[in-house]
Amino acid sequence: MKIISYLLSSIYMLVFGLLLVIFHPIQWIFLKLGGHNGHQRSVNALQISLMYCHAILGTRYRLRNQYKLAKDKPVIIVSNHQSMNDVPPLIWMFRKHYPRFISKKELGKGIPSISFSLRQTGAALIDRKNQKQSIAEIIRFAKLIYNNNYAGIIFPEGTRSRTGIPKPFKTRGLEVLFKYIPNAQIIPVTINNSWKTTKYGKFPLGLGAKITIDAHPPILLSDYPKATYQELIAQLEKVITSHIVVA
Repeated sequence: MKIISYLLSSIYMLVFGLLLVIFHPIQWIFLKLGGHNGHQRSVNALQISLMYCHAILGTRYRLRNQYKLAKDKPVIIVSNHQSMNDVPPLIWMFRKHYPRFISKKELGKGIPSISFSLRQTGAALIDRKNQKQSIAEIIRFAKLIYNNNYAGIIFPEGTRSRTGIPKPFKTRGLEVLFKYIPNAQIIPVTINNSWKTTKYGKFPLGLGAKITIDAHPPILLSDYPKATYQELIAQLEKVITSHIVVA
């Protein structure tokens, strides 16, 4: 199986790289002609293309969200994190709410399509070694989400789980988002099996993973007084992690 993985991974990496290179100028053109809404359409097209690209590895996706979110209120999407392959399905799943990410600053430059998209969408590019910069960037990001009724996506584990076993949630980022987006709709999301695509590391890639993305009932932040934010975060962590299946 691993020998086959080397072959298929090589094909996948070639197609993946071509998609990033092709969509880089497409994003630029859509941004110039259609503004941020036009750019978002090109971003959505890139995400679904990247998901289809994973078919080369036998990856399957199941996205489940039966909940309707109001478009006149901002959204905070709280999810566990297992690999970079979590990103395309989350953007596609919540595309109607113009999702933006909190990401490490290293992704903000040098990567075709991805770096451009992060910068143009106002993603929070944080330096995990610099708490002051990180907090200031998340505050700016939170104000962007609040003022435009966008969706902000945060992975509270801080880094991806390479085995699927969830890491403890870090609360500081969520606390900042809660403070500056007091009218948010919070939707917890559980991701399963994404880690299997990188179980060997960056190369070769795992084959035949069935990635599931499950949204859980939304929560109105306004229903929780500030003094209970820690309890809310604990509740979110329990909901998300209790649906993780490690096998």
